[in-house]
Amino acid sequence: MTSSTPAARVLVVDDEKLIRWSVAERLQRDGYEVLSAESGEQALEMLAATPPDLMLLDVRLPGIDGVQTLQRALSLHPDLAVLMMSAHSTVDIAVDAMKHGAVDFLVKPFPFQALDAAVERAIATARTRRQIATLTNERRGQSALDAIVGASAMMEQVRTMICRLAASDTTTVLIEGESGSGKEVVARAIHFRGARAERPFLQVNCAALPEHLLESELFGHERGAFTDAHTQKRGLFESADGGSVMLDEIGDLPPGGQAKLLRLLENKTFRRVGGVQELRADVRVIAATNVNLEERVAEGRFRADLFFRLNVVRIAVPALREHVEDVSTLAAYFIARFNQEMKRTVHGVSASAMEMLRAYHWPGNVRELRNVIERSFILHAGADEIRPEHLTPELRKAAPPKRPDKIVPNITEEGLVLDDVEKKLIAEAMERASGNQSKAARLLGVSRDTLRYRLKKHGMA
Repeated sequence: MTSSTPAARVLVVDDEKLIRWSVAERLQRDGYEVLSAESGEQALEMLAATPPDLMLLDVRLPGIDGVQTLQRALSLHPDLAVLMMSAHSTVDIAVDAMKHGAVDFLVKPFPFQALDAAVERAIATARTRRQIATLTNERRGQSALDAIVGASAMMEQVRTMICRLAASDTTTVLIEGESGSGKEVVARAIHFRGARAERPFLQVNCAALPEHLLESELFGHERGAFTDAHTQKRGLFESADGGSVMLDEIGDLPPGGQAKLLRLLENKTFRRVGGVQELRADVRVIAATNVNLEERVAEGRFRADLFFRLNVVRIAVPALREHVEDVSTLAAYFIARFNQEMKRTVHGVSASAMEMLRAYHWPGNVRELRNVIERSFILHAGADEIRPEHLTPELRKAAPPKRPDKIVPNITEEGLVLDDVEKKLIAEAMERASGNQSKAARLLGVSRDTLRYRLKKHGMA
């Protein structure tokens, strides 16, 4: 190893003290940083705390053997290079080790020259794996971010938040937005832009399962925990260890699940349904909701302590009608996607059809726009562009939405106080919107977060 190369870290795992010492001495002389362990269990603990570049692993170990240690190590660190060692030079042992992911095999006793060459090859393999993994994750992360389509200020703000969250892979995130607005796309971008991209991204809809099944899905269950629980089951949090779990429609999580989730967020521990053993899970929780959780807290339907624990970073995904200027960009994105999937050459949307798309109120948000484009591809296979007759009946019938009356203050001879005017405008907007903050915000031409801030500022919240 040359002096210009950063010192690689090597973990030597062997139950024979003399071998650990002699190999460590040789590798340290060559400039490597060396750690050692006498069992597979100890090696796995060290792997979790201080991941090495290379592990030299004996096949026969007390407790879990070398092949089991190899499998568990690679599940923790897929890009780890493992060099197996054994005093038994059978072909079957070597083949079995290589089949389970080892990069090379040394037969003991081996000359130091053979050790040097094998270690150098394995370190080069490890670096190549990391470079490939990094490049793959960067591309996957960029692809996930590219799926956040739109040039509006609202969508640019969403992208900025995602990029900031990439630097903090433990922060809990709460994504708000109407159904179909793209909350799952945002959650995926958060995961794949961050350091957890190599680990699983799993999701569950909290409104889609009954209470006992939902808790089992999230936390797993022990055999006999309930009817039909014939075997032990790992839950999403166990399966996603090291990765991210998206809890969609978090507002519908039942009380028992809320308590368990709070415990996991605070202590990183949980129990399977029907279990007593404390299990640990290192996961990032990304919660999503299409309801107002603060209102559910006030109604006693959602735990306040869980809401505050989830509400570390909040991302508001706007409804499509709030950034209608992005409709043309989104349509182009979906057309390109379906052209590729269906081997078509649709050039775009005609001017008259685009006028209809921009005038529509989009109750189903981005998902509805995607479905409209896909429907036109399927039902009008010979068309080279999307025209008005290709759109859904709802779109063709919909008249341009009536713009709300502007609220204009009157200036008297005595003048006015801007804060008083603002309070009056907010009060009138809230009255016209029947207390709906989203509608009131649209009337005032501001975001819902801005309106909330102003309501609190004036003591109107």
